[in-house]
Amino acid sequence: MNLLGSTSIQPFAEILAEHYEKKYPGQFAEVQGGGSTAGLQAAEHGLADIGMCSRSLTTKESRLFTEILIARDGLAIVVNPENPVSRLSLEQLRALFAGRIANWSEVGGKNGSVWPITREEGSGTRESFVRLIMGAERISRRALTQESNGAVKELVKGDPSAIGYMSLGLVGKDLKPVTVDGAEPTVENVLAGRYHLVRPLLFVTKGAANSAARKFVDFVLSSDGQRLLATEGLVRVR
Repeated sequence: MNLLGSTSIQPFAEILAEHYEKKYPGQFAEVQGGGSTAGLQAAEHGLADIGMCSRSLTTKESRLFTEILIARDGLAIVVNPENPVSRLSLEQLRALFAGRIANWSEVGGKNGSVWPITREEGSGTRESFVRLIMGAERISRRALTQESNGAVKELVKGDPSAIGYMSLGLVGKDLKPVTVDGAEPTVENVLAGRYHLVRPLLFVTKGAANSAARKFVDFVLSSDGQRLLATEGLVRVR
């Protein structure tokens, strides 16, 4: 049984797969990345038993796939710990990534250029970011594009001028998550509805899941699976 898609879901799915295989000897779950769009395409064409998607499905996609909500995830805005900026409004955030604010001094930081880090086209993380923050405004062409949360993390970790966005559950201790519109990006604030940059994490299948995929999904939605996801910083759905 194999899963393919979102690089945001990938590390969590790998943890789930490891525990699943220990709980059910002889059962195997292979996990690959590639992005949300790749996951949907793989599920559609039978190249994966389960596609992984870290954004809401479009109306057309909802008609094509069976979607299973496995968790919710806060979309964290992250900067280097040396950056003194710790609070931004949604409008400031939009302006930073659009290039309308190009110096950190304009938002209370030190004098210096802003280096936005974004995700690639087809990334569920990027599509969620555009929907939740950018709206009709385009991300600046100056933004550096990366193909995984891990790559974004390394760039922001290494440069005090950088700003990026990523799964709340993957931030760790090397980056500083920014408060947005007065709300800190925490699981508690996501649950309470105070932090609004939230997206669904989905498994998708073409039609009904086959028996192997169904068994894995049942494990993910069980108390053990949901507890694992919560331990990793995601918001459980059961």
